[in-house]
Amino acid sequence: MYRASRFYKYPVPLLLLSLWLVAVFLLSDQPVYSQYATISNKEKYQSILLAKRIMPSTLTENVRKTVLENGLTILTKEVHTAPVVTVQVWYKVGSRNEEPGVNGIAHQLEHMMFKGTKNRPIQFGRLFSALGSDSNAFTSYDQTAYYGTVERNKLKALLMLEADRMQNSQIEPEQLASEKRVVISELQGYENSPEYRLNRAVMQAVFPNHAYGLPVGGTKADVEKFEVEQVQKYYRNFYSPDNAVLVIVGDFQTANTLEIVKEVFGKLPKRQEGEGRWQDSAALASPRASADGKRQEAGIISSSSPIVLREPGAGRLLQAVYPLPDINQPDVPALDVMDYILTEGRNSRLYQALVESGLASELTASVTSLRESGWYEMLITADSKQDLKKIDSVLSSAIANVAKKGVTLEEVERAKTQLTADVILSNRDITSQGMQLGNDETTAGDYRYTDRYLAAVRLVKPADVVAVINKYLTKETRTVGFFEPTQKRIAEIGDKPDSAQTTESFSTVAPMLLSEVVKYLPPVDLATDAIAQVLPQQFKFTNGLRLLLLPDHSTPTVTLSGHIQAGKEFDLDEQAGLAAFVAKNLLNGTKSKDVLTIAKVLAERGASLDFEAYREGVRIEGDSLAKDLPILLEILADVVKNSTFPVKELELYRQQALTDVQLELDEPSEVARRIFVQSIYPKKHPLHTFPTEESLQKIQRQDVIDFKTKHYRPDTTVLALVGDFDLDIVRSLIQNQFGNWEVSGQAPTLKYPTVPMPEKIVSVNPVLSGKAQAVTYMGYTTINRYDPRFHAALVLNQILGGDTLSSRLGAEVRDRQGLTYGIYSTFQAGKNAGTFLIEMQTSPEDSRKAIASTRQMLQQIHQQGVTPLEVETAKRTLISNYNVSLANPEELTDRILMNEVYGLDKGELHSFTDKIQKVTLTQVNQAARELLHPDQIVVVTAGPSVLAEKSIK
Repeated sequence: MYRASRFYKYPVPLLLLSLWLVAVFLLSDQPVYSQYATISNKEKYQSILLAKRIMPSTLTENVRKTVLENGLTILTKEVHTAPVVTVQVWYKVGSRNEEPGVNGIAHQLEHMMFKGTKNRPIQFGRLFSALGSDSNAFTSYDQTAYYGTVERNKLKALLMLEADRMQNSQIEPEQLASEKRVVISELQGYENSPEYRLNRAVMQAVFPNHAYGLPVGGTKADVEKFEVEQVQKYYRNFYSPDNAVLVIVGDFQTANTLEIVKEVFGKLPKRQEGEGRWQDSAALASPRASADGKRQEAGIISSSSPIVLREPGAGRLLQAVYPLPDINQPDVPALDVMDYILTEGRNSRLYQALVESGLASELTASVTSLRESGWYEMLITADSKQDLKKIDSVLSSAIANVAKKGVTLEEVERAKTQLTADVILSNRDITSQGMQLGNDETTAGDYRYTDRYLAAVRLVKPADVVAVINKYLTKETRTVGFFEPTQKRIAEIGDKPDSAQTTESFSTVAPMLLSEVVKYLPPVDLATDAIAQVLPQQFKFTNGLRLLLLPDHSTPTVTLSGHIQAGKEFDLDEQAGLAAFVAKNLLNGTKSKDVLTIAKVLAERGASLDFEAYREGVRIEGDSLAKDLPILLEILADVVKNSTFPVKELELYRQQALTDVQLELDEPSEVARRIFVQSIYPKKHPLHTFPTEESLQKIQRQDVIDFKTKHYRPDTTVLALVGDFDLDIVRSLIQNQFGNWEVSGQAPTLKYPTVPMPEKIVSVNPVLSGKAQAVTYMGYTTINRYDPRFHAALVLNQILGGDTLSSRLGAEVRDRQGLTYGIYSTFQAGKNAGTFLIEMQTSPEDSRKAIASTRQMLQQIHQQGVTPLEVETAKRTLISNYNVSLANPEELTDRILMNEVYGLDKGELHSFTDKIQKVTLTQVNQAARELLHPDQIVVVTAGPSVLAEKSIK
């Protein structure tokens, strides 16, 4: 895969976490006694915090930098909060080192680095999976990085694997041909997105003479032409210790680990004299201007006129890009503060002008700061009926108005607080901390960059923000692109029995390959480190609200997760979308505070709160600095008890939801998911309904109020908190805030009818014009969470398709045949129902072959079962991945929450691994016979028309 840092709000891309935003607000309508108790507890709580250990003054104060004789830079950071460690290798090469004709070669090589080495001629994904490593890789503009997070006893094994592929990777013709198909599948998947296509056109115009204007992942035309010698030369030139940064963060001893690193990496040679850069990007060139003042580069003409793409799609897009300086220039901190003031949150200037006014449904923006340049990018999404020229005019006027009238000290201080809190909250797990160090060292040339950056942010003043707006956000330097959708229709081809078989040679050697995994796995103590058996404390209040608390003083932060039984399962067909209407409007005003006040209080603390409706409930996600937890709880209590659903905000949300439906119906994965679910769950089933334009239009304010009154109840609410707090004080705070939340009558219930398996193979092919890649969903109804086969099904799924690089499906459909960028299977076992599904992305000409091969694999495992070695390897992988996940505060909090929602014993947090360990080969093969049904399956392929091949009958 590849990643671009433009997706991150501040210039420190934390490439693993996708944090939910959480919001908080002061409660002011409590009785006098209750108000006094809240204030007293808050003061007591905050005074205790002052005595506690606080976050280190810098993020890097215990980081050690070592450089070996061969030039390898090593960054080590001990973090002893959990027995896990992350190992990351960052190479100082990315798409910046490319040129037209070889665009995408860095990305192609990243893929090839998983294909095996001279010493280990085996897919490395299988080795990582056998170790239980949460491993992956990405290519960006300035670097290519490989990362894995494992239990600490596997640290040396990971180091050995990374050292092996740094020097000995095999790049063979057959493997390259197969992986080129995979990369092209990936690129065609991006082509499905109008945003991607618009961004590509705009960036080529912004950087006509610089590699930053090239797509990071490459182009199909260039990828198709790559030769083995080219990729091998690129590998020799760039993959060497003197061009790499090794990052190790976690539970280890620095001195001993450095000795291991010297032993493993120290013997690797640096690049030979004369070897070096394939193509160092040209000096950044300003766009050339012709005599008429228009800019003309790469076939694109732009001046005051935007680049316009008129293609099939839904929704209108406006993208504006302004060139900026490189990451080490002094204006970068002020630019990021500017961005928060302009676009972050409901109170931001451009959000008010564009989204709150109803002109746009969404506004996203980011400052990208890279090694040789940067840019400020804004993307505005609007309804297909909106006028993009008008939106552009409003955008320009709003920016000019800020430049003319200035910004307030209050806005600047709020933005600085948000930005700083984002950095701290995004650095809580060890993988993200490693990412921070690796990115700073390779992009900025200094692992301490973020510390310097935050210190500079603290010094930003209002005049600095105005200065950078005037300096960089000028109409003369910007490039604007419009995406204007042409009319599209979804043509659905459905309910056709598909008995397609293929003559494609089908591999049956997966069990043998598992023995090779053991053969090539580095020596490792397979005994799992004991995880501290700390369990959350459970409380239940008289009104039925359940609370789980787990103190963790490793960082001064708090993670909140909650669940309310008010999900989409309660939607009626004629009002599909009602549950989401309620959840998304809770923060839009209460009896005492309006939406902007709530948003302001949240922003001033850098805290966040979000409500998301899903099938079986409403998920509450939030986080904050520890000192702001009382505020977070006050806001949460206020909005769930006292939300008022103002008409203006409801109508604004309705328009945004209508636009979202339009966009979803243009996205193959969303269309495939919707039709798949509705094909296996009949009408009137709680899982069948999806929002439509018609159903969203029917929802009235009184419907929202009634749904909230009926379904938002303390006795169906569970809250879980993990973080830096005192147990008794937080329990008291929650009692004060939620104790008067009254319950009336019995909670609403639903009966889930039994859904039979399909009697035959059912194929549906909704055709979306203008798409390059197809997305396929295959599956049927299956077990729920309480089924005694649940843990055996997890082991079975890990073998079948739990990982796209190490599973049977991945080995055959992706790795050997090269038919898909990714293929996964999963048993989605909920409280009341379960769905077995396989998802993959393919070129339309490969879809039938991939589906046939997938069904053959299901048939093979259904009839022949799996091997003892596969079962043991899958169990180790699941256990290791689970233990690693508990080191992440978001994942830990979610585990605690969902165990309670499912009514499991609190000991499930740690007994889960024991249950996996006890799964037997007999149980897995029984699950395969009972749960895999290749001839009774629904297959939905959305995207281009799927063409039947001659080899398929």
